Amino acid sequence: MCPPPESLPAPIEKIPALQPKHKFLLGALSWSTIVLLVATIILAATNKGNSSNPASSSAAAVSAGVDFLTSKASSDFFATSDEDNVCAGAKLAFDNKLCVDLEVPTPQAGANVTKGYVGDLDVGDLVPNTKPYWQSSMCPVNVHWHLGSEHYSVGQYDETGNGPNGNIPRPEWADRDLSGTGTEDVDTVHQVQDGFRCLHYDPNDSKFTTPYNWQHCEGMEVGETYEVHWPHSAAGACGTVNQYQTPFYDGVFCNLPLETFLTLGAQDIASAVGVHGQVFTIVNDESYFYPDMIRGMIVDKEMGKDIHIYTGSTTGETRSNEMCSQYAPITWQVDRKCHMISASSFDKMCYDMKMQRDDMSDDLHAHGSRELVNDDLAANNQYYPGAVRRNLRS
Repeated sequence: MCPPPESLPAPIEKIPALQPKHKFLLGALSWSTIVLLVATIILAATNKGNSSNPASSSAAAVSAGVDFLTSKASSDFFATSDEDNVCAGAKLAFDNKLCVDLEVPTPQAGANVTKGYVGDLDVGDLVPNTKPYWQSSMCPVNVHWHLGSEHYSVGQYDETGNGPNGNIPRPEWADRDLSGTGTEDVDTVHQVQDGFRCLHYDPNDSKFTTPYNWQHCEGMEVGETYEVHWPHSAAGACGTVNQYQTPFYDGVFCNLPLETFLTLGAQDIASAVGVHGQVFTIVNDESYFYPDMIRGMIVDKEMGKDIHIYTGSTTGETRSNEMCSQYAPITWQVDRKCHMISASSFDKMCYDMKMQRDDMSDDLHAHGSRELVNDDLAANNQYYPGAVRRNLRS
C-alpha cells in the first residue's frame, strides 16, 4: 500500500457572495466603462470625419507657428543685417538678351516634358546631370512657384486642363487650330502671366472650391495649378542657416565668385546647378497634406518617379521666345505628372520660408510663368530610357 500523504492541500475557501453594495459598485464601474468606450468611439468618428477639414491639426499647427515667428525676431541666430547673411548680394548679374543676338545659342526652359519629346537645339556633347542632386553635393537654395505650369506635359498639364480661372491655349507655333479654346475663360485680372493647368479640377467637387484660410502664403487659390521650383547648387551655403535665399540667385552663387565662375565650362555649370520642378493642383483636403515641401521635390509613391531631365535656363515671365535668359545651361529634373496637394501643405511651406535667416517674403506668392519654349530653343539632350523623337507638331 502507498503510504498516506504527509499533508493534504488546504480546502479551497468558498468565495463569499457579493454584498448588495458590492454589486452596486461593480455595476457602476461597468456602466462607466461602457460610457467611456462609447465616448471614445464617437470622438474617433468625429476626428475621422474632420480629416478633410482645413482647420484640422496640421493646419492648426501652422497657425500656431506665429509664436515661433515671434521667437525668431529676437533670436541671435537670425540676421539683423546683410552682414550676417554671407550669401546676400552674391547674385552674378546677367541680363536677358535677345535670343537672336546670342553668340552661342543657349538652351531655354521651361520646355515640353512629354515623354519622347526632344528639342531642336543642338547642344553638342552637353548633357544634363542625371543623378539625384545630393549625390553631386548640391542642395536646395530656394523654393518658389509659378501660376500655372511653365512646362508642358500632354495629358497632365496642358491646354486641356482647367481651374477656377480657366486655362491658356496651346501656342500658335505648335500649328494647331485654337479657335474657341481657352482665352475666353482666362481671368483678366491676373497680375502675373499664367501657364497651363492640370486636369484634376472639378468645379462640382468641394475640395477644389472650398476656400482655405491662408496664414502664410499670399494670393493663393484652392483649385489652381502651380509649378514649384527648387533651385539647387553645389556652391550654395549647404547645411548652414544661410542655405535658403531670396532671390534664389544669391543661393546659387553664394560660394561662386565671378572670377571662379568665368573659368567654368558649360558642362561644369550644368553638372553643378539644377532645378527640381513639380506641378500641383491645390485642394482643400487634409488627406493630401505633406509637411516638408521646402526640402525639395516630393518623391513618394507616384510622385517624383516619372522624371524628364534636360538642360535649360532660368525661367519667369521676363523671358520669352524672343528674349532669352543667359543663366544657362543648367539641369532641369521635372516631374511629368501633376499631383494634388493640400492648401495647408503650401501654407506650411510658406511658414518654413518665414523661418529662414534670409527674408524670403518676395517668394511667398506665385510668380508669372514663361511662355512655353519653342522647339528651336529647346535642347536636344533630353534624358530618359528609350527616347523616341517627338515634338509639339507631331
